[in-house]
Amino acid sequence: MRAKRRSTTRYAYLIAAVAAIAGLLFGFDTAVINGALIFLRADLGLTTGGTEVATSSLLVGCALGAAAAGWLTDRLGRRRILIVSALLFAASAVGAAVPRTLAEFVAARLAGGLAIGVGSVLAPLYIAEMSPRAIRGRLVALNQMAIVTGILLAYFVNWLLSFAGPSSWRFMFASAAVPSAVFFVALLFVPESPRFLVETGREQDALGVLTRVGGEAAARAELAEIRDAIAREGGRVRELFGRRLRRPLAIAVFLAVFQQVTGINTVIYYGSLIFKEQVGGQSDSTAIGANVIVGCTNLVMTILALWLIERLGRRPLMMLASGGMAAALLALGLLFRLQPPPGLAILLVILVYVASFSVGLGPGVWVVISELFPTRIRGRAMSIATLCLWLACILVTATFLSLVEAVGSSGAFWVYAAMSVVNLLFIARVMPETKGRSLEEIERSW
Repeated sequence: MRAKRRSTTRYAYLIAAVAAIAGLLFGFDTAVINGALIFLRADLGLTTGGTEVATSSLLVGCALGAAAAGWLTDRLGRRRILIVSALLFAASAVGAAVPRTLAEFVAARLAGGLAIGVGSVLAPLYIAEMSPRAIRGRLVALNQMAIVTGILLAYFVNWLLSFAGPSSWRFMFASAAVPSAVFFVALLFVPESPRFLVETGREQDALGVLTRVGGEAAARAELAEIRDAIAREGGRVRELFGRRLRRPLAIAVFLAVFQQVTGINTVIYYGSLIFKEQVGGQSDSTAIGANVIVGCTNLVMTILALWLIERLGRRPLMMLASGGMAAALLALGLLFRLQPPPGLAILLVILVYVASFSVGLGPGVWVVISELFPTRIRGRAMSIATLCLWLACILVTATFLSLVEAVGSSGAFWVYAAMSVVNLLFIARVMPETKGRSLEEIERSW
């Protein structure tokens, strides 16, 4: 019996690991711009505005992909749309490596953004629907670990290729084609979500998947829960704006937006420019190399989050993260007031900021928004929340350099510190705890 339980748990982890490759590509494609930007800007002669366009173009595609993902997955299934995203990832990797103009580069990055937007909705949703409740938080957080692994991998590849000269940015983008191919092949061997199978009348197939994931007794009980939940729900988008689900939708949107407006992607996307231009005195490779340390911190703290999220719960961990981020951003603003800014101290404070985000807010938001909604509209609900997340990400990314020019580095980071305080108060007073509850129990609570 114990061996059988271990086998089903391993199968759940295997499925989650395959889906989480979308997260790895998400992290890689968003972070690769960090190191490439130094060379890309020089090669294409980009202004401040052009640099913001090049950086945020991917995110426009992310928003469009997230907006379409819920509608597509509720009709065509989780697995099939993830396969399409794998093909888009590969096409973008090749396309972003060969452009001669900013317009060509933007077009290729838009395709990659579509893939990320779709994956950012479907990967945590698919994992949540495939996971036994006892380890669901840990498995959904695995997607966040894959994202930060992709970020670290991008930083490391950028650093290795930075010694290749001015054209090294092309190889940085092209390298994403390899994990894209792995993702495509791996998806051919995983099942469709049991919840989607039930919705489309394939209950025996759903029972087979659930049995492999959680065992026969648990599978029959969960199948009954899924069937009952689907029977109660009409699945219409307008239901999200009705009295019953207005609150979870507002919570999901707030959490998604404030994960971004607390400024994390200023470090993820512009870290090399911060170290090279705001701190000063750094070579290209040294500035890019500093991001490898940031990426390592991000990964280690996300691994810690996998262990903590089922022990401490979602809310305490996210409150701790928001408080740590606010304190680090306040300190970062003070350090940039010094002349010259102390490079080592700035790096250490950035590491505290990234660590705080990674242990709580990074994985916690994805876990919570994947748990809040009824089965039949979960895809569309997550799509709305994730769309808002990407719009907030575009806002931060497309304005960061201009904000620094307008109010200085200190003023910019203090703005993000204020957002972190607002987020802390919201989590403490409004966000529910979802630890240890089935998706159907959470649904009934609304």
